[in-house]
Amino acid sequence: MSSVFVVKEIYIYPIKSLAGISCNNAKAEEMGFENDRRWMLIDADNQMITQREHRIMSQFYPKILEGKISVTFQDHEHEFTIDEHLQNALDVNVWDDKSEVVEVNQTTSEWFSKHLGFECKLVKILKTGNRKHESSKLKETFNVSLADGYPYLLIGTESLDFLNEKLDEKITIKRFRPNILINTKNAHEEDDFDTFKIGEVQFKNIKPCGRCVMVNNDPENGKLKKEPLKTLSKYRNVNNSVLFGTNIVSLNSGIISVGDELVF
Repeated sequence: MSSVFVVKEIYIYPIKSLAGISCNNAKAEEMGFENDRRWMLIDADNQMITQREHRIMSQFYPKILEGKISVTFQDHEHEFTIDEHLQNALDVNVWDDKSEVVEVNQTTSEWFSKHLGFECKLVKILKTGNRKHESSKLKETFNVSLADGYPYLLIGTESLDFLNEKLDEKITIKRFRPNILINTKNAHEEDDFDTFKIGEVQFKNIKPCGRCVMVNNDPENGKLKKEPLKTLSKYRNVNNSVLFGTNIVSLNSGIISVGDELVF
């Protein structure tokens, strides 16, 4: 294994399934990066809403500035403060995990409902422990925000380059929605990481990430493509799961930055 891996890009996704934000640095917490997937849209039946069913969600672009989150969709913009929320708790599911959330405010929910074309609410998870996820592999339970399964997704640059060599239409790393992109020399070597440190933070690798049809959604225009899942399934299918990137957890809190080296 190469002794030098360097953080190339860092991303957070404040609202689950909306576009992400590129960051120069981020604060790692047990549930994931600060403000990463702390918010989520739910429908009238309190079921989570994602790009899997509503590809247009990729065209909503959040920004964080001075304690506020603004979301832009086409020529429309809406903002709310990071800390605001209503008091009544709601019980929702993120896949099989029960999660306690609260609605941000009625005006924000109405704005999303208008532009998505159906009734929905924007909700927020408030604190560590309001959603727990059990790792079937490790038989351990982790505190997670509203991400699909684990707090962080790590991908190596060579994994993407190796895939792009096989594709007629090249894609960017945005298809895979990583939290941390690192420079690597060999495709998928990140799968074999154990524990490592970036900046102030110790991370532990849990398992490679199984991918779904969502990676075929082109974030540039919200259109569904046949790739890259078709090609990936030919060489990255393990036990009927198509793997790309690896799920990791943080063992302490702290800051990581673009340019930081991984220390094993």
